[in-house]
Amino acid sequence: MQVSVESTGDIGRKMNVSVPAERIDGEVEKRLKGMCSRVRIDGFRPGKVPLSVVSQQYGDSVYQEVVGDIFQSTFYEAVDAEDLRVAGLPSIDAEVLEPGKDLEYVATFEVYPSFEIADVSELEISRAKVKIKDADVDQMIETLREQQKEWTDVERAAQEGDQVTVDFEGTLDGEVFEGGSAKDFTVELGSGRMLKDFDEGLVGMTVDSEKTIDVTFPDDYPAENLKGKTAQFELKVTSVKAPSLPEVDEEFIKKFGIEDGDKESFKAEIKSNMEREIEQNIKARLKQSVMDGLHDLHDIEIPESLVAEEIKHVRNEMFGNTGTDISTLPDELFKEQASRRVKLGLIVGEIITSNGMKKDQKKVDEMLESMASTYEDPQALIEYYKTNEQAMQTVEAAVMEEMIVDWVLEKAKVTDNEMSFSELMNPEIEKEEDVA
Repeated sequence: MQVSVESTGDIGRKMNVSVPAERIDGEVEKRLKGMCSRVRIDGFRPGKVPLSVVSQQYGDSVYQEVVGDIFQSTFYEAVDAEDLRVAGLPSIDAEVLEPGKDLEYVATFEVYPSFEIADVSELEISRAKVKIKDADVDQMIETLREQQKEWTDVERAAQEGDQVTVDFEGTLDGEVFEGGSAKDFTVELGSGRMLKDFDEGLVGMTVDSEKTIDVTFPDDYPAENLKGKTAQFELKVTSVKAPSLPEVDEEFIKKFGIEDGDKESFKAEIKSNMEREIEQNIKARLKQSVMDGLHDLHDIEIPESLVAEEIKHVRNEMFGNTGTDISTLPDELFKEQASRRVKLGLIVGEIITSNGMKKDQKKVDEMLESMASTYEDPQALIEYYKTNEQAMQTVEAAVMEEMIVDWVLEKAKVTDNEMSFSELMNPEIEKEEDVA
């Protein structure tokens, strides 16, 4: 077999391969001989069909089958001989494809980029630091009360915080528009679910009252026909209900698994859960910061073949279970995210290889136990993972990511950023303060 390789770019390669005819013809003859004892052809007894007859009837299809196998086997033989790390699948074009002649083909493909890990000491990482205060626990209890609130009919006018049921019909330039009408529609005033004009228009209305209001749609409203337009809505209120929050008593506390119904035990459990949320959130933030930093720190040419494969995974993850015909969704929608994943995968792989990182079974077990601790039957979950290879691989990958994050944090410039629990859990608050 003769092989020659030329570069078509930093990671592009073009490989010319010539395979001796003897290798192909010999394999074709071998397979045809094996068929003689199996095929059934009219006029011949089973197992007595001459090779010439089998060759005449099946020779072309067997040749094509052998050539397909030869393409694959010789390509990877050549790749190994040339010490190439192929990224994705090659494109193979036959130059000479004829029985009795040497097989000649050209394979075009990409190889993994060769690069060194940049100096991560240049990275500046901000690490959140949060201490839970009594007021944070009290606020969480108020949130739980809100989630358990009940609604009671009232005869007064609707006010912010009430739940209003309304029939409405919207018109634009006198014409009813799609999606602008509903009956028995429930709105919690002040929740921000509805447009401000609509919400404020319901304030002060009573049961069976009617009125028409103007509602202006924002310029960035999703529906093109409504962007920046002012529509008229006819409203009729059918019920007004006021919220009623439950008392933090024994009955309320027991709903959250605190069997003794003790308030101090309840607070301790809430604080414990909040601390677990803080730990998980800070870890997620640090991982995001580290990965963003690694991504921006490296300038790598990414194999398009790997991006194309990753696009399929991203598309399926996002829309595979939605009933959407994902084949109609253009690749461009997912290319940026897919490219980022591929680039980070290359960087992470190089860090693992260049630093000789290996799976730490102790850390894998610790992560698995931590995951299982929040379940009613922790051991059952652990056994499930340990008997499911694919599930275990996700845990092992997560542990390896943590090891890489730790490796970066040891070298990067890390500063602690003190913040409140609400700022940590609601990033939009943090952003608003940064703008201010």
